[in-house]
Amino acid sequence: MSGPPANGRALASLTSARVGVDVAGHRAEFLYWGYYEPRPWRNYLHTHSFFEICYAYAGTGVFRAGEQEHVVVPGTLFVARPGDVHEIVSDTDDPLCIHFWSYTLVPARTRRPPAVIPERSEGREVLELFAAPGTRALSQATERIPAVLGLLAAEAAAPGPAYEQLLSALAGALVVETARAVVDEPHLRPRPTADPAGRDERTVATMVRYLQDNYDRTVSVRDVAAQVHLGERQVGRLFRAQTGTTVHAYLTRLRLEIAAQRLLEHSADGEYAAVAEIARQCGYPDVRHFTTAFRRHWGVPPGAFRDGGGTAQLRDRQATKSPSPVTER
Repeated sequence: MSGPPANGRALASLTSARVGVDVAGHRAEFLYWGYYEPRPWRNYLHTHSFFEICYAYAGTGVFRAGEQEHVVVPGTLFVARPGDVHEIVSDTDDPLCIHFWSYTLVPARTRRPPAVIPERSEGREVLELFAAPGTRALSQATERIPAVLGLLAAEAAAPGPAYEQLLSALAGALVVETARAVVDEPHLRPRPTADPAGRDERTVATMVRYLQDNYDRTVSVRDVAAQVHLGERQVGRLFRAQTGTTVHAYLTRLRLEIAAQRLLEHSADGEYAAVAEIARQCGYPDVRHFTTAFRRHWGVPPGAFRDGGGTAQLRDRQATKSPSPVTER
């Protein structure tokens, strides 16, 4: 296993570049990049509203996520998903050296005639499986990850012509390679067939796409039912059977995850959008209703969430203080 690229520290400077990319029907906004040198450290239990991914170049350690504990060795990629309570502990005798990066990942807005059934996309499916709760958090199928990180670090260290375009292309590749590493190909759903289960899956896919395209306005189960020409009760049963949740719960979660992303985004002039404006953009005309729903979902109100950068530390640091990573947040 080769060590980190010679200019690996430069990757942290990409934080200020505010890289965003559309990939496979999703929008990824990168929030920060960083690097931990090979020395003993620990970042203690905390949680994020976004994805945080780490790649180990050298050393060993432990990655704890929820009730699971994973051993990290060189070549390991590991993922903390939104809401995962997690921490990393570097071994004292053989300390970890890692790159880490984070991004929000939500469905990109598209506009199409409502009656059109969306075309199935394998790329979209890979990202949806990557984001799904229960997908594995650790992988060593990472042969291409160092190459992409090396190209990003090289560009960060010595920007060339078309810098922003190259960063976007490489960032998109990193999102896809990260997803491919943790999603087993046998878990991909088979191509649609003429069987009833396949029809149900495509029907629910149409419902989901409708919700993704209309989350900014008032949407009822009746509206969703009209898109697939079924009764409201049948829609409710079918949606729950295929997704494990209700139409209302899915829409609420979608809105609040998109709101979380927008709370952390800057506009072209470098300013944050007002909370009330983000509430309206996410289907909440009443900012008080939005604040209540946001607090219930994320545990803090929108303003505090923004102030914390989308991260919540779950306990005070004790004993040995962790060294600071090379990062720009």
